[in-house]
Amino acid sequence: MRFQLLGPLALADGPDTVVLQPSKPANLLAALLLHANSPVSAEYLQRAIWGEEQPATARAALQTCVLRLRRLFSKHGVTTSIDAVPGGYRITAAPPTLDLLGFRDRVRRAAGLDRDPEAELCALRDALSLWQGSLLANVRSVVLHRDEVPRLAEERLRAVERVCDLLLALGRCGEALVDLWTATRVHPGHERFHEQLIEALYRSGRQSQALAEYRRVKGFLLEELGVDPSPSLRRLELAVLRGEDLGPAGPAAPRVIRGETVALPAARPVTAPDAAPSTAPDAASVMAPDAASAPDQGVPPVTAQGVSPAQAQGASPVTPQAASGVVAPGPTPVPAQGGPPVPAQGGPPVLAQGGSPAPAPAPGATPVAAPVTAAGTTFAPVAAPRIEPVPAVPHFTGRAAEAAALTARLTAPPPPGPEDHRPLTVLVSGAPGIGKSALAQHAARLARDAFPAGQLLVRMTRADGEPRPADEVAADVAAALGAAGEGRALLILDDVVDADQVRPLLTLREEAGAGPGPAVVVTSRMGLGGLIATHGGWVQRLTTFTETESYALLLTALGTERVEAEPRAAHRLAAVCGHFPAALRILTARLLTRPGLRLADAADWLGDDPLARLTLTDSPDHSVSGLFDRALGRLDPRLSEAFTHLAQGPPTLLDDRGPDDDGPVPEAVREQLADAGLLEDGPPGPYRIHDLLRAHVRRTARIRDRRTEKV
Repeated sequence: MRFQLLGPLALADGPDTVVLQPSKPANLLAALLLHANSPVSAEYLQRAIWGEEQPATARAALQTCVLRLRRLFSKHGVTTSIDAVPGGYRITAAPPTLDLLGFRDRVRRAAGLDRDPEAELCALRDALSLWQGSLLANVRSVVLHRDEVPRLAEERLRAVERVCDLLLALGRCGEALVDLWTATRVHPGHERFHEQLIEALYRSGRQSQALAEYRRVKGFLLEELGVDPSPSLRRLELAVLRGEDLGPAGPAAPRVIRGETVALPAARPVTAPDAAPSTAPDAASVMAPDAASAPDQGVPPVTAQGVSPAQAQGASPVTPQAASGVVAPGPTPVPAQGGPPVPAQGGPPVLAQGGSPAPAPAPGATPVAAPVTAAGTTFAPVAAPRIEPVPAVPHFTGRAAEAAALTARLTAPPPPGPEDHRPLTVLVSGAPGIGKSALAQHAARLARDAFPAGQLLVRMTRADGEPRPADEVAADVAAALGAAGEGRALLILDDVVDADQVRPLLTLREEAGAGPGPAVVVTSRMGLGGLIATHGGWVQRLTTFTETESYALLLTALGTERVEAEPRAAHRLAAVCGHFPAALRILTARLLTRPGLRLADAADWLGDDPLARLTLTDSPDHSVSGLFDRALGRLDPRLSEAFTHLAQGPPTLLDDRGPDDDGPVPEAVREQLADAGLLEDGPPGPYRIHDLLRAHVRRTARIRDRRTEKV
């Protein structure tokens, strides 16, 4: 059993992970683990649980929280104990049982590998792989997010900086670009990342793009902060303008580990290979369209480093209301459940999967808007605003018939009579990563003139994938609709888990006597047949792209010149991806950072191990395997076991054997799996499993079996 802090607070046992629900004991556990193996004063723990204003019974309530944690440990077989020490409590952990200690241990070991840059790079990559998303997303402690999260975020940034320095020193500029495109867009004010990106572009023979990147960061610093670029950035610009030889990459910056500075030796100098200037489209404009910045996985700006619990008391707290992220349509911000207004941003947010910042989604894939933080404001980490105006989908391609049908349905006049007051409901369903959200948002933008009161994107799950309670969503939506203008509004309820989440939202304005209720577009992996049966509506179920749609996506994302130069290889790439939108989106993001890579070589490389290579190296969770893992994690354990049996067995297990022979997996169970978007309609047979999903389940089973054998 091990604790996970570098993401949502969780307990993990092998492949099984339990994400803790937000609670006061969760706040307590996070505070103890952040200072593992050290006594933590009761006063600090009380502030971590209740904030600066504590109840009169805080000391007694703290003891109750400790008791509840001990019971939780006993329930899950956790042998770690919480010990009472003079003035407070202490929890004991080691690198194998706490990912934060494991990360720091691997970083320290990497620092000792200065004579072998390749080994150091591998060790740092291994350390960064422990980060699992938004830091402490399920811990509602203002004190921890104010005092501790920025320090942890800084530790990660130092490791990422070092990785990029090593890649540049080793002459692997193409690999460095994969990390740096994302890092510079996620941290637009971090000049060292911009300096590394400009250097990587220039060493790759892309002088014009290097200069364009300098102009972009210079404009951002002047407009947002009112400062000029650093002297080192200005010197680099002059070197690029003059076409000077930069020589071998220099020493890296020092690394900070828990407030202690550890000097890092320079990597072994390696001369960057010559490279011809690229004629591919500017990856910066493709990967992060219409956005100047997006915070890293919802982590707030760094405000402290190495601050001890006793020192961090003066900063202003972050209110949960300010972190809720409710944004009303139009220019007027809407308070979230009584909290202060959330400033709206001018441009649409960067789109990413699962809340992680990432390159722009491929057309037709499912985007999730990354959080946008107003200048000068600190928010607690969240994956995205809970309600926001419907963003545009860059480079939307494919789904022409579906988009036209959905737009026509939304813009059709309502039937006369009392039914005017019943909301139009459209369900867009399908497998995870099939492009439901992208289609819904694209159609909403096409039909925006029909909804003068505005269009809202409502996220129905939290950052950790847990469904939001219906009453919480209803309160947020009611507040947003109350600030909307006259006429009809459109709601996109994104990633609905079950019908009970939706029903309270279908009669909001009707019950208030405010005229016609909003039109509602529901996106869900589930079929939600019960909702359609009781409330009516129209269903659009999505499947994988056609071969023509996949090819069109590659043309749009990679450029006509590159794709039409190797049309057969482009079709092979689409086939290896199974014409699956999420896989194609990840593939195009990787190819954009390697403009010199031939598509035929990419097809051979991808075909060797598609699951391992359909991932973004800087964000392991942004992968096809991660997408499938999260989808399977939502299943009831019995359904998950049945699906694993089907995926590991021969395709004949899915054959329809008639009502008298259900086989090892009954027809009712197969129906539930199809309803969850994990089984596709045939032929052959009534159902089939997508090749990538089948391969993922089999691969996961093999890994689990090997771990069991080792034990």
